[in-house]
Amino acid sequence: MADTTRERMPSWVPRAIVLFWVTFVVITLGRWLVGRLQSLLVMLLVSLFLSLALEPAVNRLVKRGWRRGSATGLVLFGLIGAGLAFVAVIGTLLIEQIATLIDKAPDYITQIQDWVNSNFDANIDLRDLVTRLSKEGGTAQTVASSLAGNTLKLTTTALGLVLEAFSVGLFTFYLVAQGPKLRRTVCSLLRPQHQTEVLRAWEVAIEKTGGYLYSRALLALFSALFHGVVFWIVGVPSPVALAVWVGLVSQFLPVIGTYLAGVLPVLVAVVNQPFDAVWVLGLVVVYQQIENYLLAPRITARTMELNPAVAFAAAIAGAAVLGPVGAILALPTAASLQAFAGLYVRRHDVIDSHLTAHESPRVRRRDRPGRPGRRHPPAA
Repeated sequence: MADTTRERMPSWVPRAIVLFWVTFVVITLGRWLVGRLQSLLVMLLVSLFLSLALEPAVNRLVKRGWRRGSATGLVLFGLIGAGLAFVAVIGTLLIEQIATLIDKAPDYITQIQDWVNSNFDANIDLRDLVTRLSKEGGTAQTVASSLAGNTLKLTTTALGLVLEAFSVGLFTFYLVAQGPKLRRTVCSLLRPQHQTEVLRAWEVAIEKTGGYLYSRALLALFSALFHGVVFWIVGVPSPVALAVWVGLVSQFLPVIGTYLAGVLPVLVAVVNQPFDAVWVLGLVVVYQQIENYLLAPRITARTMELNPAVAFAAAIAGAAVLGPVGAILALPTAASLQAFAGLYVRRHDVIDSHLTAHESPRVRRRDRPGRPGRRHPPAA
């Protein structure tokens, strides 16, 4: 007799299957939305960073009697105006120097040929290269025509960047001007004890982001002053514009900013006087060492308190996720997370060990026997 009894399916299996497919659909839909809205999300992230960085300045104006909207507009439009002036000056200078370099390339090649032949007793002949560069339809004119032909594409790209910058500015304005109202709205959805934690996290984010902006601006000022004097002494054209370029790019583009900042002044020096470029490059490298070992540790220790290795890793991770924007936002984000974690992580006293000692284990000179400053037991 056949067994007609059937094993019933466990009741949790259908629910697990339904949950699996719902989760799969939600994740797929979420990835599709993130891909479609990536540019908007990046603009919102940049706006949030700017709002946190600008809020301390706005709060100071509010304490002086300014309306919050007017204070936000003043700070934001001041920042936008400075940025547009900087881009205009540097863009014009860069285009002029590239055009001059292309035009004078044959003369530079002839000068290099004569210098090498006279100093190294060589017999180099680069007249064929000079002819190809300077003749009608030669390499120099081809490069110039290519740059001119890309004018429309560059203009379209610039207009797109201006539109994105306008959107970021608008988001930033509302985030700062309506900051207290936004925080009240968020806190109204939470219990009182959770409201305290959210406001504390918000305050830490504002403090660390503002500290990041302050430290970068201060280092950029020192860099611009040093390089401005150096470029003026060497005789590089437009020393003020180039000094501002080096100061801002080297400080606000982590990891690669230092190298990108030095390219433009070296290029301008090559166009003006090729051998001045050696002095410019050497002095840029010297200042970078002074900044790394003397200025940056003291300034960032008072503002961000971020370990250099953590900062470097954060910049690389941010660049891998969001490109240059991620590299810029990574440092204040890492500093905020580190500070916020420090509020809740319990710390203990560290035991004495040579592995944790700050000073060298060697006996200091003033503590050696017979030296002043060391107390000895009284003689019997």
